[in-house]
Amino acid sequence: MSKDNQETVPVRRALSAAAERALAEAEARRQTYLADEANRPKELGGRGGKEPVRYGDWEVNGLASDF
Repeated sequence: MSKDNQETVPVRRALSAAAERALAEAEARRQTYLADEANRPKELGGRGGKEPVRYGDWEVNGLASDF
C-alpha cells in the first residue's frame, strides 16, 4: 500500500472546559429529546417522517412548501 492510499487521521486539539461543557449539555438535551420522542404516542394516518414544524417545511408527494 502506498502512502497516497493510506487514510490520514486528523489530529484533534484539546477542547476548552467551556467547549466540553457545551458538548455535554448538547448530548444531554439530545438524549432528553430522544427519550421524549420515544414516549410520544404513535400517530395514526399521519404523513410519516420528522415533525414538519420543527424542520420548517411540509413535503407531500415530493413537493415541499415552506411556511
